Amino acid sequence: MSPSIGWLHIGDPHLEAADGWESRDRLRRIVAEANDHLGNLDFAFLPGDIANNGLAEEYGALHDALFPLRLPWRAIPGDHDMAPGGLGNFLGALAEANRPETEVIAGHRCIFLDIVSGGGGGPDFRLTMHHRNRLAQELAIAAAAGQPALVFMHAYPGDLAADGAEIARIIADAAVRFVSTGHTHYNELLNDGRTIYGAVRSTGQIEEAGGAPGYAVVCVHDGVPSWRFRPLGQPFPMLQIVSPCDLRLATRLFEPAQVPRPGPVDLVARSFGPLSGPVQASVDDRAAARLAPEPDGFWRGTIEIDRPGLFRVTVEGGGAWDEIELLVRPAEAPPKRRPPVALGESCHAIGCWPRAGLLGTRLGPNSNGRDW
Repeated sequence: MSPSIGWLHIGDPHLEAADGWESRDRLRRIVAEANDHLGNLDFAFLPGDIANNGLAEEYGALHDALFPLRLPWRAIPGDHDMAPGGLGNFLGALAEANRPETEVIAGHRCIFLDIVSGGGGGPDFRLTMHHRNRLAQELAIAAAAGQPALVFMHAYPGDLAADGAEIARIIADAAVRFVSTGHTHYNELLNDGRTIYGAVRSTGQIEEAGGAPGYAVVCVHDGVPSWRFRPLGQPFPMLQIVSPCDLRLATRLFEPAQVPRPGPVDLVARSFGPLSGPVQASVDDRAAARLAPEPDGFWRGTIEIDRPGLFRVTVEGGGAWDEIELLVRPAEAPPKRRPPVALGESCHAIGCWPRAGLLGTRLGPNSNGRDW
């Protein structure tokens, strides 16, 4: 099995009494759904703005909601956690094991950044010199150890008040495949040509899709990123193609796992929730292969694509399905790529992608939404 990691990305909780603890109750429902169907993921991630006002009772609500969760969980602070003027309540409420700076999970070096305590409160996002140095150090360790690196931070580098371009360049140069973020309140994926950034709809303060809460399932399989948002209450099982790469998420155009060559293509999907099979793959609605089950919900098979082009690859089984747009190019004629510009900036948002759960509305406090 190729190196693979998967996590449950929960949007900013914004826990508070003022909403009648609706945010807490939504988080409870996410926990229940994860326990029932997502136990083969590696961990759950909360990207900051845990407590809307940084109050001790709001962190109490967090522990109340997460206590039943069977997955290990990790969290970082957001600007709302700084509301009391510092992170004292955040640090006092969360055990160190739940807020590591770095952790190796499923063979990947996961780097958890604090981009709020270096600022002056509110969305004044800055890295302290400690966290800047730690980022560079951990990325170097990952490269030396042959560990794929992943970064977790509250906002995009382009949202930093200082040195955002430099931080994004560090992330790009280190070949970080995925950065999980919060802050937007809406679902969004950026592809800046080097790295994929993914933000998930807030749990407590939602405007898009009529306020429907949910979560994302994020996987990086053999360096290939995949991301699917699921509104709460959708039926299971779930299928997610984890390799090869959807064209929208391709950043390493010379890698066959992202842009295959004509010929046999290794196809890997992952199921969540009970799925006994069979799982069938098709290319442009033509049956192509039956996938064989492997441990931890993986399904693998080989499809034949004998010419270059853009193809629609679908997997179906047990009432679940997933689909990607797959670019196939000869080794001697890879796709052209321009030099990167505006790394880590929201101008690289891939826009509307219904299959992944992206609406492209950008309804949130830092864009077109309310002033929460």
